[in-house]
Amino acid sequence: MSERKPQNYANHTRFDPVFHYFLAPVLLITLIGTIMHLVRRPQLPSVWHVVLALALLVLATLCRTYALKVQDRVIRLEERMRLAMLLPESQRGHIADLSVKQLVALRFASDAELPALAERAWRENLEPKQIKQAIQVWRPDYHRV
Repeated sequence: MSERKPQNYANHTRFDPVFHYFLAPVLLITLIGTIMHLVRRPQLPSVWHVVLALALLVLATLCRTYALKVQDRVIRLEERMRLAMLLPESQRGHIADLSVKQLVALRFASDAELPALAERAWRENLEPKQIKQAIQVWRPDYHRV
């Protein structure tokens, strides 16, 4: 098994090769091809093929979006539990002030810097990008798709 490259802000985004380099392009090309066929031969079956191609593209996009939403919910739960363990009791009430996007960004922060960064996030209403850029010791997440 090959060693993974250390993760940081510059390289933390991830593509799913099957979705991004195969499924999405194939479905997009199919939609374009069926539209071209409809323009050349405007018939009811050609219209239906465009509708089917569009439906398949929407289905693939929804499947990907729903999977990411589920991952965000799991990360939200994990990070709330992690914050409950790492924050002083006086600050635990602020965990609810963090948005899901902020919690998803905070997952990359090391345990040592998480309390201070979480406090900055809720006090300054930091955007996820700002949170990630503020992280000094990156805690990698290789499982997100």
